[in-house]
Amino acid sequence: MSQHLVLASASPQRKRLLEGLGLTFEVHPSSFDESTCTETDPVARAAHQAYHKALDVNERFPDSFVIGCDTLVVSEDGDLLEKAPDTEAAREMVGKLSGKTCTVHSALSVVDPDQKHHEGVCSSTVTFKKLTEKELDWWIGTNLWKDRSGSFQIDGPGQFMISHIEGDWSSVVGLPVYLLGDVLKKAGYHIFV
Repeated sequence: MSQHLVLASASPQRKRLLEGLGLTFEVHPSSFDESTCTETDPVARAAHQAYHKALDVNERFPDSFVIGCDTLVVSEDGDLLEKAPDTEAAREMVGKLSGKTCTVHSALSVVDPDQKHHEGVCSSTVTFKKLTEKELDWWIGTNLWKDRSGSFQIDGPGQFMISHIEGDWSSVVGLPVYLLGDVLKKAGYHIFV
């Protein structure tokens, strides 16, 4: 069985995490349209999207192990906070998170060279400090909220807004490393060669 690994994501954060593991892989972002997903439960929605991203890229690389990922943020009030379309929406989103705890669901899906599907979801909580208007202005001004569920990050300057995290840090970044090792092993990919 081929040991060719493909990451079906354009996320530079996921790419950096995978590189940090010393694995050899290629990046081929999925063209799966997330707006077609009708699933409303956040965990099921993340799993559905991760699977369809992996499946989409697997069609181009059927002899590879393809990793699909999806990360969704749910506010303390139960609102699903997906990627903000503009600065106004991003500011409102981060304002909602200020002084509160949100849950981050990171789903992983691996489609193997036999077209079998292996998956898992890792959930963590992130608590924000109470943010001032000035801090909100600063964060929105960085533009680092773009293309991020919840309009925040935990792998760069966005860490200044976070007071506490429970769970897997890499999962909040968007690629749960421990879970990935487990799923790849079940899929028959040899990490320790």
